[in-house]
Amino acid sequence: MLEYIFGHDEVIANFVAQFIPECRERGFGKCRAIGIADETGLLAGLVYKNYQPELGTIEISAGALPETNWYSRRTIQIMHEYPFQQCGCQMVIITTMADNMIVQRILAAIGYKFYRIERLGGRDKDGIVATLTDDQWEASKYNVNHKREQKDAA
Repeated sequence: MLEYIFGHDEVIANFVAQFIPECRERGFGKCRAIGIADETGLLAGLVYKNYQPELGTIEISAGALPETNWYSRRTIQIMHEYPFQQCGCQMVIITTMADNMIVQRILAAIGYKFYRIERLGGRDKDGIVATLTDDQWEASKYNVNHKREQKDAA
């Protein structure tokens, strides 16, 4: 069973930074983070950075140990509860490389929209900026509140 760890932002952000080459040395700076663990220890982390309350936006980065089973329906719900419910954001932003089809497939299933940006990953590597608005999250099949509303309507 997965456990979600709050209140250890620096430790979790440093853990996640090790999986993102451009963050290994400099880290994330000021951020919030959620860890995902099982009985063996920390498996993955979610880092929330570049929060702009006046715009209602925040960016999410994630990193995980290879070949671990950390990305569940509940993880998706917790991942989005923080920005939308606690911070009151109207949009979350995730960047990934254009060739990372696994992440793109997951984000598409949640309801993210994609924007291809030339050279986002460096001179020879395009990237994807994926966005999810609060309205899109409300309509997502992964949003537990949306499921309750559908059940109540039926």
